[in-house]
Amino acid sequence: MPWFSVTKEVAMGTAMLGVAFATGVLAGKRYPSIFFGASKSSKTVIGKDSPLWQYILDHSLREHPLLKKLRLLTLDHPWGRIMVSCDQAQFMANLAKLIKAKKVIEIGVFTGYNTLNMALILPDNGRVVACDINEDYVNIGKPLWKEAEVEHKIDLRIKPASETLGKRKAKSMGKADAFDSVQKKKNTEEGHEELLAAGEAETYDFAFIDADKESSNEYYEKCLRLVRKGGIIAIDNEALRTMGP
Repeated sequence: MPWFSVTKEVAMGTAMLGVAFATGVLAGKRYPSIFFGASKSSKTVIGKDSPLWQYILDHSLREHPLLKKLRLLTLDHPWGRIMVSCDQAQFMANLAKLIKAKKVIEIGVFTGYNTLNMALILPDNGRVVACDINEDYVNIGKPLWKEAEVEHKIDLRIKPASETLGKRKAKSMGKADAFDSVQKKKNTEEGHEELLAAGEAETYDFAFIDADKESSNEYYEKCLRLVRKGGIIAIDNEALRTMGP
């Protein structure tokens, strides 16, 4: 996309966030205990008291009121620290706007903050396939999806993402398998057939992987088949996870 077709606000916001993230990564590599805390098990985010974090919030964050409401609800949850940060969400939304995304895959929904974030910027006929295995967390955000009037854009799949993304391996047909076959036919009729099996390869514009790290390679390989040429695949914490001390 030529730069002259991009609004000044989107271009400047994306550039500013890009510089901020690069600075954060470099600083985190050199001074990890200052920026990210001593524990490697914690989600790596810039501390809330960091001057860099405050600068980002003050000068580039344009958070929708319902996103803010959901963020505050999520932060009250015992696992609230694992949610995607608001600046990261805005960065991804800006990238999705730049490529005029209509179809998005999100692997790892939690309370649905970034799901809402993406749904808000998609056109009315856009679609977010949101994959998670825990509906209890998702139920925190569902009322906000409805309040934002974007519920129709969100296709929530509560099942292992590996099944949602692609076909299951073929196997011999037993009684249980026969039941599964009937159920799969029903799911297909309801529009819930697995994405690759439904012929949706290279039809998605953006994918965000933020789930169990052990399966990241599998998710990535399947997203490579689902995302179109020129699309974007974003993976949470992948660079920092492989940096080492």
